[in-house]
Amino acid sequence: MSNGPRGFTLEELKAKRVGVLYGGLSSEREVSLRTGAAVAGALRGLGYDVVDIDVGKDLPARLIAEKVDVAWLALHGRFGEDGCIQGLLEAMFIPYTGSGVMASAVGMDKVYAKEIFLSRGIPTPPYRAFATAEAALAEADRLPFPFPVVVKPSREGSSVGVHICKTREDYTAAVQDAAKHAGTLLVEQFIKGREVQGGVLDNEALGVIEVKAAREFYDYEAKYKAGSGTQYLFPAPLPPDLYARVNAVSLAAHVALGCSGGSRSDVIVTEAGDVFLLEINTLPGMTASSLLPKIAAGRGIDFPALCERLLQGASLKA
Repeated sequence: MSNGPRGFTLEELKAKRVGVLYGGLSSEREVSLRTGAAVAGALRGLGYDVVDIDVGKDLPARLIAEKVDVAWLALHGRFGEDGCIQGLLEAMFIPYTGSGVMASAVGMDKVYAKEIFLSRGIPTPPYRAFATAEAALAEADRLPFPFPVVVKPSREGSSVGVHICKTREDYTAAVQDAAKHAGTLLVEQFIKGREVQGGVLDNEALGVIEVKAAREFYDYEAKYKAGSGTQYLFPAPLPPDLYARVNAVSLAAHVALGCSGGSRSDVIVTEAGDVFLLEINTLPGMTASSLLPKIAAGRGIDFPALCERLLQGASLKA
């Protein structure tokens, strides 16, 4: 799997029509609208010719009508982060930001991603996958790890449908809820520890930020609701060896899937010093509260510069 060459010089990009693709059809539409508005504003401020495109079923016609030369993907979740839009853009020969079809599709499916992580020796929590809610409920007493467990749909992002289950009753309710969302059901061993996130940009580990959520974990409300009480600590206050290991795990995940541009990995660090990769985000959020921009800012890359750098990496990956 290729990580894709850098596509354009900045001079070339200034002469092109940049379509910021946002919104879309997934459960993460509202977050994507915010990402798209922030990115479009930043690129316009740098002098780029930008058109905002709220992605719907008419996307091919819109891309043609707006004469889009290059696409900046500000989409999240299904139909945007999972290879679907990437495949369309490949077929239309429109270069785009972020990872290609294969990396996007595998990164979006937590079960397939875990299988690749394990094959590369990247530590990730033990898990079971179930095709249906009935199968998951039937195996509740035969899971290979004790409660508490984490139940999540395999093909959603932004912690949509994710539950920490301390009892059998919690588990039953969580399975029924997660089954309403996309993908198979993933049941993981709960790993108690500090929630940290590792950022990667153009195959370089940028750094690690710690997230201290006021809620039980860094769920949808903790991520996006104003006044949630979530604290962000960059650089994460970890011992140097642990900090380096989180960086290494995040970069290894990015490389293992063949990602391009930016990615963000969700990681747990235990009290004993173990590091577990939970999942990778191949199109990280770019809102005011998003973590990749916070990490980049801590490295001296402000938001407009980050948007421009990702744009410069736009390419066809197939």
